[in-house]
Amino acid sequence: MSRRQSIDPPGMEHKSPIPMGCRIDNIVYSSGISGHNPETDEVPSEAGAQARAVMENVRRFMAAAGGTTEDIIRLTLFVKDRKLRDHFNKEWLAMFPDERSRPARHAVVADLGGKNLFQVEIVAVLPHA
Repeated sequence: MSRRQSIDPPGMEHKSPIPMGCRIDNIVYSSGISGHNPETDEVPSEAGAQARAVMENVRRFMAAAGGTTEDIIRLTLFVKDRKLRDHFNKEWLAMFPDERSRPARHAVVADLGGKNLFQVEIVAVLPHA
């Protein structure tokens, strides 16, 4: 049996043979996590609502991986327009309020598909079982 395990939370699966994420031992990497609603596949059009939806999907992903947002050590933010970063920062501070305990983060302006204003990729280290 492979040590590598694909992570595909219900409703968040890609429409391709690519998993939403991967885990080997206690290391977790995600593919791109967007603000799609897992039940309706809709993306909020308002930037603040979409940023909240992205972070909710981060929570869903981490739960499916066997961890929590406290296990995230790096988050890469892809944003359609740099002017939208404040919307994401509000949700970032809500998820990681302690300035002494936040993941590393990098933002990249990117041409995101469809209605996506934000997309994130995360790296996490889970506690040893």
